[in-house]
Amino acid sequence: MVSDFKRRFWICLILTVPVLILSPMLQDSLGLSLRFAGDGYVLAAISSAIYFYGGWPFLTGLKHELSGRNPGMMTLIGVAITAAYAYSLATVFGLSGMDFFWELVTLIDIMLLGHWIEMRSVMGAGAALEKLAALIPDMAHLLGDDGGTRDVAVSALKSGDRILVKPGERFPADGVIEKGRTSANEAMLTGESRPVAKAENDPVIGGAINGEGAVTVSVRHTGSDTFLSGVIKLVADAQASKSRTQDIANRAAFWLTVSALSVSAATLLAWLFLAPSGLSFAIERAVTVLVISCPHALGLAVPLVVAVSTSIAAANGLLIRDRSAFENARRTQAIVFDKTGTLTKGAFGITDILLFDPGMDEKTLVDYAAAVERNSEHPIAKAIAARSAEPWVVDNFRAIPGKGAEGDVKGRAVKTVSPGYLAEHKIAAGDPRIAELNRQGKSVIFVLIDGAPKGAIALADMVRPESAPAIARLKAMGIRCIMLTGDKREVAEWVGAQVGMDEVIAEILPGGKAETIREVQARGLVTAMTGDGVNDAPALAQADIGIAIGAGTDVAIEAADIVLVRSNPADVAAVIGLAKATYGKMIQNLVWATGYNVIAIPAAAGVLAHWGIVLGPAVGAVLMSASTVICAVNARLLHLDRR
Repeated sequence: MVSDFKRRFWICLILTVPVLILSPMLQDSLGLSLRFAGDGYVLAAISSAIYFYGGWPFLTGLKHELSGRNPGMMTLIGVAITAAYAYSLATVFGLSGMDFFWELVTLIDIMLLGHWIEMRSVMGAGAALEKLAALIPDMAHLLGDDGGTRDVAVSALKSGDRILVKPGERFPADGVIEKGRTSANEAMLTGESRPVAKAENDPVIGGAINGEGAVTVSVRHTGSDTFLSGVIKLVADAQASKSRTQDIANRAAFWLTVSALSVSAATLLAWLFLAPSGLSFAIERAVTVLVISCPHALGLAVPLVVAVSTSIAAANGLLIRDRSAFENARRTQAIVFDKTGTLTKGAFGITDILLFDPGMDEKTLVDYAAAVERNSEHPIAKAIAARSAEPWVVDNFRAIPGKGAEGDVKGRAVKTVSPGYLAEHKIAAGDPRIAELNRQGKSVIFVLIDGAPKGAIALADMVRPESAPAIARLKAMGIRCIMLTGDKREVAEWVGAQVGMDEVIAEILPGGKAETIREVQARGLVTAMTGDGVNDAPALAQADIGIAIGAGTDVAIEAADIVLVRSNPADVAAVIGLAKATYGKMIQNLVWATGYNVIAIPAAAGVLAHWGIVLGPAVGAVLMSASTVICAVNARLLHLDRR
């Protein structure tokens, strides 16, 4: 459509030159005389070519709208150029009056130019889909059983295939790294600007750029099952879905068309009978009313914003699955967060280190404990081991069933044990700080060296560093923030205090989460829910707006209206901010697309003719096209605020 309007515009523009030269009105205005026998017929012939070739998209649009009993902008344009053409042709064959072929052809030129610009704007708004599709390479290096590689089409890959991805290449499919270490640039997919470290058993996303290392990848998903294909489908569905604001625009366009046709007819009759000024002037006024009131801008006011906002969201890892819910997000009054995996990382980390021996420092205590815990697969043991970089070796390692572990480190007997072990062996560690850590629901591990307690290490599910700023921004928006979890109340209260929650609801069984959402809604609050687990799916579906963390389960994602690919709670505030900004742009465009008619239509009808202000059809077309371009530019000014 873009190339078609471009071609029609340039051809018609070239043909317009002789029409302007042969126009009697323009010749008289410039004091020229280029008349010759039959020049009127030549003028009519060239104008007819422009009318049928350049006006064809509008005439076919007129036919489709009338056959569908839904008159709109094409109806107005088609009627306007047909009225101008029929009247001008009639003057050539004997009707008294002055033709305005030049107004007709310039009107068509401007309409074609306006459509060309608008179509380019629409295509530009939807360019995210093309960019996403282009991320997948055409070929992949398939590894054979003998260790050799051969290049195959990506479309030929299947689950279980092993491929080699070299530095700087894009991953051709979703998979898991079998061999090698590297980093991956996933910015176009998730919005994460920093390269993500990848090691063996780490997942990779098709379309991401491989960093510095060559890696062997086991293919898991190909074709339409890949993450990228899912993103493309979500973006396409969201852009194609009907917006509630768009429904308002369509109704407004219908009534504007009806009103414009009525005002145009009334203008024609008024200038013919109430204020006689000649048939030519009356038709010119009527045609100008039709042209200037074309709801072209109105027809694009909302779709352009929808396309731009969806593309912006997708490029930043915010996937909109339901447009209506996204629009409704601007009205959010309360947002309920799941705790584990949403506000927290879902993994243990060290929060506090207590020292019982003045001769011991925190680093040494952790290094001793980590040396022992490296031999254990327990999540708490892994968290302690990850804190130390010292390659100390443990001898005579032995697990203490249900109580901890022990071993010899640098010639000293080291034990990492639970409070139960101390109680069982009547070992005193009466630090008053322990009670506070227990009250917060943290796991406390005691470190014994040569039989004496040297300190304690407290661990908890680590709060995401983005959580507190995200909650602060939401509260600044006037949104009540609630945490909903099945965890113990003391743990929930501690996390809630860390991130600044307004309300904490704890010890809720999975089946009770949806009921809790209903209770919040019963307070009269438009409620959003953010979660990542299978047990969050009913609550996500119950909420007015369901927001799934992208790293969560497929069940949660399918139940949600919006998916946050980056698994970053700060994106909850970003998506609500984008929803508010999107709605604002829609309203701005609707106001501009219809509001200028309040002044323009009366001026086109000739109400201001007494003061010498008369708008011609070509000027009307310029104003109409200008309003459309303004709407397009305004839509493109939409941006994502990720403060």
